[in-house]
Amino acid sequence: MNRLKPIVLSGGSGTRLWPLSREHYPKQLLAFLGGHSLLQETVLRMMVLGQGAATPLVIDAPVLVCNEEHRFMVAEQVRELGGEAASIILEPIGRNTAPALTLAALRLEAAGDDAVMLVMPADHMIANTAAFGAAVAEAVALADEGALVTFGIVPSGPETGYGYLRVGDSLQAPPAGASATAPRALAAFVEKPDRATAQTYVDSGEYLWNSGMFVMRPGVWLRAMAQYRPDMLAACRRAYEGGVQDRDFYRVDKQAFSACPSDSIDYAVMEKVCAEPVAGLRAAVVPLDAGWSDVGAWPAIWEVGTPDADGNVTKGDVLTHATRNSLLIAEHRLVAGVGLDNLVVVETADAVMVAHKDQAQEVKKIVEQLKRENRSERLTHRRVYRPWGTYEGIDAGERFQVKRIVVKPGAALSMQMHHHRAEHWVVVRGTARVTRGDEVFLLTENQSTYISIGQRHRLENPGSLPLEIIEVQSGAYLGEDDIVRFEDVYGRSEGK
Repeated sequence: MNRLKPIVLSGGSGTRLWPLSREHYPKQLLAFLGGHSLLQETVLRMMVLGQGAATPLVIDAPVLVCNEEHRFMVAEQVRELGGEAASIILEPIGRNTAPALTLAALRLEAAGDDAVMLVMPADHMIANTAAFGAAVAEAVALADEGALVTFGIVPSGPETGYGYLRVGDSLQAPPAGASATAPRALAAFVEKPDRATAQTYVDSGEYLWNSGMFVMRPGVWLRAMAQYRPDMLAACRRAYEGGVQDRDFYRVDKQAFSACPSDSIDYAVMEKVCAEPVAGLRAAVVPLDAGWSDVGAWPAIWEVGTPDADGNVTKGDVLTHATRNSLLIAEHRLVAGVGLDNLVVVETADAVMVAHKDQAQEVKKIVEQLKRENRSERLTHRRVYRPWGTYEGIDAGERFQVKRIVVKPGAALSMQMHHHRAEHWVVVRGTARVTRGDEVFLLTENQSTYISIGQRHRLENPGSLPLEIIEVQSGAYLGEDDIVRFEDVYGRSEGK
């Protein structure tokens, strides 16, 4: 019976899916059209692989690698599924997928665990789970024999937005080798082609789309890293060995990891295994035809949605008239589309994005402009997520701002003070336990209190229901960095 260790890489930023995807709340944490986020769908997909498999698979709890900024949201989303991660490894800075996978492999090596790893980005969609499970079983058998295995997506057309994999000989004897989904040797990685070249690839039948998903043993991956990228392996090893366990998270050493080169799994190892083979290392590819999408841009959301009679995919409070083949998403307000064709319209609390589907890849240029202008809309939504709950800006003006704060049952903000602002809290729903200086007291609905500048304070929810308050801040400076934190159950040093 094979044991499978799911590895979920959750480091992407999803700039082409702005304004829903933001740097501090990226696309893998979002539920675009369904009830679960892309991260949750990925975890669920991996955890049910053993069900109904011809060769039984024991699926371990997943190991997740994510940006430090996203740690509490990632942990909470896994908990919402009714499970726990085996480990959540925190990257202090993004260094692409090869270092991320290396950290996960080092984690398993330290535990003496050489179970086969199923490595998946957290932001893909796969419609046919049964077909995916069958392909995983093929890949696990190859990985058991020491192969570095990737999945190649059977192309549905001459796509120019994906890299391609050139396949070699079948790895199964006839007649199984004649199958379109039979495992193949991996001959080469090919960069994103122009349309004419992509058409020749599809016509030849010898090319598959590069999926960015892998199956291998941790020891084999580390051996390949030692062969092809010893500098990267050494930096990751220093970062891992200098790390510390922090509650549910493993924090690698920031200085050591920052010195690590940045590279993808493809460039660092897989391409080199094909081009510069050495004894004991080989690459294989399992063809996959399972309704896969990397959800790279807004047209992909339209493609995986359920269209109406006019070809429109909608979410939220949306009305349409004489509108065709469009994607319309309303997060907070009514969105009405009249006479639209082949457009994407996405509304959030603080931004509205309108694009032609053919130009939707260029949304990233808007994000670049927001970055140059130092605008907050690229970083966060109006609603900001914290380990204790959320806060949302309602109004702001000169020397004041108003926020709606929701604290989860049993959660608490840090003990803190502010140099430049005072706060007035009004309880809208639930019960608050307030620490103000040396006082500790309860507030219930419609009651309020005042926190003066420089006064130590804490807000807690001792109840079993969410606590909702309205906070009115006033003062000369109202930035989130005006927090002096004395105690925090979540181990944070900055931010609310």
